[in-house]
Amino acid sequence: MRVDLNADLGERLGGSPPDLDRALMRHITSANVACGFHAGDPAVMRETVLLAREHGVAVGAHPSFRDLEGFGRREFHLPPQEVENLVRLQIEALAAIASAEGVRLAHLKPHGALYNMAARDATLADAVARATASIDRSLVLFGLSGSALIRAGRRAGLRTACEAFADRAYRTDGTLVSRNEPGAVIDDPGTVVSRALSMVKTRSIAAIDGTSVPLDVDTICVHGDTPGAAELARRIRLALAGAGVDVKAVAA
Repeated sequence: MRVDLNADLGERLGGSPPDLDRALMRHITSANVACGFHAGDPAVMRETVLLAREHGVAVGAHPSFRDLEGFGRREFHLPPQEVENLVRLQIEALAAIASAEGVRLAHLKPHGALYNMAARDATLADAVARATASIDRSLVLFGLSGSALIRAGRRAGLRTACEAFADRAYRTDGTLVSRNEPGAVIDDPGTVVSRALSMVKTRSIAAIDGTSVPLDVDTICVHGDTPGAAELARRIRLALAGAGVDVKAVAA
């Protein structure tokens, strides 16, 4: 068995990389780097790429709607071509910065509202997949397991990675419970580690009502805003390795 461990990084404007980014980078295998539309700027993007290079972590673009004020978590209903253009622009920006530092992008994972909307909206998902393919067909498209985004990536001829969330509650249809609802975020470290190990070994997860939801799991996300995220990533990685799971970047 093999699985990737990813986290969203570079989600700030200016300043040196925070201790959390540095600590997380020691335990993950893929970094999703904010591209300036919900967070990040050229200096932060470069610093995050360098930090990933230092730790041998795969670098991916983490594009969003243009929403600094709402941290990319507000839904915008835009024409597909506009979505395709904004995603392409963000990939190009990060790819140029990474290339200057001798790093090639490995994957793409949409952020926030764009991720959640593309998980259920085939037209939006196709726009994201087209933008990705237009830049580099070797990029791996990350998306929620069983989602429209995964199907769109496959239609576009891209390699895809089904993502699972050990620290988020699931509905019976395989979608995530909204952060606005009670119990959506699981913050007990022991429970999160146990769920991560279970979802990889059984290819399933218990939904919020207790029913079993099947999952394909190529990569697990550790949210940087989860309390003790770096320690949680460390514990998840140790538990996976201890169970004989090869923890490695999807594109490696």
